[in-house]
Amino acid sequence: MERLEILKTYKIYIGGQFPRTESGRFYPLKNKKGNSIANVCLSSRKDFRNSVVAARGAFGGWSARAGFNRSQILYRIAEMLEGRKEQFISELVIQGLSLKLAQDEVMLSVDRLVYYAGWCDKYQAIFSSVNPVASSHFNFSVPEASGVVAIIAPEESSLLGIITAIAPVIAGGNTCVVLASESKPLCAVTFAEVLNTSDLPGGVVNILTGKSDELYTHFSSHMDVNALTYYRNNKTEIKTIKENASLNVKRIYIYDKLDITSDKAQSPYLIFDNQEIKTTWHPIENIGSAKAGY
Repeated sequence: MERLEILKTYKIYIGGQFPRTESGRFYPLKNKKGNSIANVCLSSRKDFRNSVVAARGAFGGWSARAGFNRSQILYRIAEMLEGRKEQFISELVIQGLSLKLAQDEVMLSVDRLVYYAGWCDKYQAIFSSVNPVASSHFNFSVPEASGVVAIIAPEESSLLGIITAIAPVIAGGNTCVVLASESKPLCAVTFAEVLNTSDLPGGVVNILTGKSDELYTHFSSHMDVNALTYYRNNKTEIKTIKENASLNVKRIYIYDKLDITSDKAQSPYLIFDNQEIKTTWHPIENIGSAKAGY
């Protein structure tokens, strides 16, 4: 008798755990020949809400960490990914890439994590300022993390797309909920395994799989989401996202024309997109008193 292969069920990642979707739904992922290669969870609105709760709970601790410590953790994620590169290359090939393209995507993904690891303790120095004012005050403007960021990752990329979307968000101290590619989800869930075995606290990154047309309205209308980044080019979804975002004045960034393999897909400005500017006024001490004290 011909043996039936046991297909792996790729679960979602919420709050540092790997639950099955609460709906119990899944879809069989097929290769180019039409053969099933895995079972993938179809996430629900409840899964998204649970992810936002986890991300909000993790935000205070993650945003309060020193930039250098976040840098260490992103570098550790890159180390873990490098150590499992053969597994990721295999999954990319299963999903339709040639061996050469799969190797290139994994190496570029590792390099992109290292790139953002280097910016964690530097972007604030670049984007902060001392502002001239007409009164006897110091006036400082400093970027701070926005909060919980909802991300709809690129559809055409399994690994590089989700890393390109996540890395600048968490480098800047935000936490996130990510919807992975529907047609190429395998590396996203395996990347969650990398995150879970790195030093990244649970809840900082939450990864869902499923259909964008079922979830994008919830991503854009949830009142405890502070920002949303969208990496696809569905004009209907973009229009609805912009309308829903006005309900609590979310920051919206549409990267529908961004080539994720180009140098433009890695930039400190992508960190800055999900930052709020905090301005502080501080009175200047009386100059005479200061001299007397000296």
